[in-house]
Amino acid sequence: MKKKFKCEIDCANCAAKVEDAIKKMDGVIDAKVNFMMQKYTLEADEARFDEILKESVLVGRKIEPGFSVEL
Repeated sequence: MKKKFKCEIDCANCAAKVEDAIKKMDGVIDAKVNFMMQKYTLEADEARFDEILKESVLVGRKIEPGFSVEL
């Protein structure tokens, strides 16, 4: 399953770090954090999508405390 969300992130470098960390998570097929568009795209295992989404936001906040996603 693939979904797009509006997000807030402060810089392009932070977006790249958050994206890399989320891509390494179990169940994640692909992830994109676009600083310019303030968009977060997550492609993950459909059966666990909501769980993976919540966990990915927490992972993002550990790297960039200002990272937020409108669910």
